[in-house]
Amino acid sequence: MLDQEIKRGSTEMLILALVEDRPRHGYEIAKLIEERSDGVLQFHVASLYPLLYRLEKRELIQGRWVEKAGQRRRRFYKLTAAGKKVLTEQRQTWADFFAALDRVAKINPA
Repeated sequence: MLDQEIKRGSTEMLILALVEDRPRHGYEIAKLIEERSDGVLQFHVASLYPLLYRLEKRELIQGRWVEKAGQRRRRFYKLTAAGKKVLTEQRQTWADFFAALDRVAKINPA
């Protein structure tokens, strides 16, 4: 099990990265994190929504309600220009962190 602090520190970047290509709703974001991490990272949708709201309040993502016939309405989130800048910075920070780990502990990130 990954340390909760590492998980907490990476969640923002994971969300921003998943809405980079196209708008997604909270349940889809949670499922993609779980699937793409082979189950190592798991987030309950209920714990993801407060972070989505904070990211929206910081104007890193923009949400809008979408209603489709026969389905309940869902809030889809997309990356803003400010969010793209923060995502780029966070990716560099994590790349630097992994490089430092590798230099010290000979850990090659996959």
